[in-house]
Amino acid sequence: MTVLVIAEHDNATIKGATLNTVTAAAACGGDVHVLVAGHNAGAAAQQASQIAGVAKVIHADGASLAHGLAENVAAQVLALHGSGAGNYSHILFPATASGKNVAPRVAAKLDVAQISDITKVISADTFERPIYAGNAIATVQSADAVKVITVRTTGFDAAAATGGSAAVETAAAAADAGKSSYVGSEIAKSDRPELTAAKIIVSGGRALGSKEKFDEVITPLADKLGAAIGASRAAVDAGYAPNDLQVGQTGKIVAPQLYIAAGISGAIQHLAGMKDSKVIVAINKDPEAPIFSVADYGLEADLFAVVPEFVKAF
Repeated sequence: MTVLVIAEHDNATIKGATLNTVTAAAACGGDVHVLVAGHNAGAAAQQASQIAGVAKVIHADGASLAHGLAENVAAQVLALHGSGAGNYSHILFPATASGKNVAPRVAAKLDVAQISDITKVISADTFERPIYAGNAIATVQSADAVKVITVRTTGFDAAAATGGSAAVETAAAAADAGKSSYVGSEIAKSDRPELTAAKIIVSGGRALGSKEKFDEVITPLADKLGAAIGASRAAVDAGYAPNDLQVGQTGKIVAPQLYIAAGISGAIQHLAGMKDSKVIVAINKDPEAPIFSVADYGLEADLFAVVPEFVKAF
């Protein structure tokens, strides 16, 4: 039995979500292979070879794979699976925007059911995944010959990025499928940690009242803690924060060491995205706010008074 992990990378470095996915792959049993599909991505392939627990890295390099277009990456995965090096029992993707874009295409082409957002591997064919916004856990058993799986990275510890010595093999790059093309991207630049990889997150909610207040209250605390900034969907919808800061079921799933929720009531959608955080601190003047039900520490207070006090205390 051999398990294939589709690495997430930027052609230069492997992204952290890949390390969590390797841990899930190892729990499935058998050898773990990692596919690095990109363009001029030799450095990323070498980095993947150092991940503990990886038996082999397959490096597919071509212009068609430069921007991770879903159709081309899916074709690459299918070509690899159908080759002599393939016949994988499991194909795992991180449950990121990229992984969720490619995995359904692979599953459909293989005519198997996708198993989404797993948080635990019970055995090679049985997995746990959250349903109903994380309020229940489903145990799913698959009889498919190939299990196509997306991995909720917050459910698994990251594999060690060093210590491995996997061989790197080259595979022919899949031809451009011609169904999509890369036009451009607008990427927000920030000195802060990436939201899904941050160890500390400070999030603000609708109670902040305006974008100006959001920036005035949340930013100084995040600066003091070296934290990433998050926001509830209500805050994002109100224009207080950009979409890429949204934490929740329809935003980003996070599990930092410390999560501070200021002025967030705790709707189910938001809780689904952050309740796996190691320590949760909630600040809300409503004693009945649902956020207190998942908080390790709750402060019933006016955030406009206490958050600046926190900043002064550091």
